[in-house]
Amino acid sequence: MGHMLDPVVIIDQIINGLTIGGVYALIALGYTLVYGILFMINFAHGEVYMFGSFGGYAALMVFVNSGFAQRHAVLSVIAAFLAAMVVSSVLGALLERIAYRPLRGAPRLVPLISAIGASIFLQNLMMLVIKARMHVYPDVIPETFIEIGRVSISYFQIFIILSSVLLMFGLHLFIQKSKTGKAMRAVAEDRTAAALMGVDVNRIILITFALGSALAGAAGVMVGMYYTQINHMMGFIPGIKAFTAAVLGGIGNVAGAMLGGYFLGIVEALGVLVMPAEYKDVIAFGLLVLVLVFRPTGILGEVVSERM
Repeated sequence: MGHMLDPVVIIDQIINGLTIGGVYALIALGYTLVYGILFMINFAHGEVYMFGSFGGYAALMVFVNSGFAQRHAVLSVIAAFLAAMVVSSVLGALLERIAYRPLRGAPRLVPLISAIGASIFLQNLMMLVIKARMHVYPDVIPETFIEIGRVSISYFQIFIILSSVLLMFGLHLFIQKSKTGKAMRAVAEDRTAAALMGVDVNRIILITFALGSALAGAAGVMVGMYYTQINHMMGFIPGIKAFTAAVLGGIGNVAGAMLGGYFLGIVEALGVLVMPAEYKDVIAFGLLVLVLVFRPTGILGEVVSERM
């Protein structure tokens, strides 16, 4: 127990928690954006994140095979991020157009069933493409560590924490300051009134799906680079955990999704100190049950009047 309570071990675990929490938060934002506008949970969002990871992997492999990655490692990684975000946002927009838009006037349960169907379809589609094999992300930038006293933190961890914060801050600025962001908030507030004021509701909903999906794609590349292995099932558990993070923070609330992601990541990481690592999923879903029982609106609450 003394080893567990060693401050260095605790700091290491908090850094791990912030790293994975940033990933959860990026994926959770997709759930929250869609819920804020359509009041539906896009359960295919985990697969959008998985497709993004494979999009980044494909781009990196092209650069590695051509020799470009060996000369320009940083540029290759940036290009992989862009490729992943494009793949995920196109997939998110297609999902909205094909699986959800025709069901917009249907009872709430119908789009949910459509989302689960889309999730299973995308998993199996990727399984056919990659022949159910595990893929390993190319080691474009070797992992190096910074030692601060007895605490060590890798450049990957710093990169994931900083880039996830920057992406979330960028999204926040976009929603608050841009014309499209104002239109998104108007549609979230009252879809009919926004349409009467000249807002193209279908276009705004499409952009919302694409935005949330792009962030999930970026998270997919981060996870690929950090854990190195990716497969067609990789979106399932992180997808559900990100949904848990969105509910924890207050579904429909952008700040809540960020807070929920980091909170879940840190609680999971610290939980490993007091119970076996296999139980970290139990911690996440136990938290979900507790929040739903005792505070169904989440930590920050579901902001109904100004959801976004």
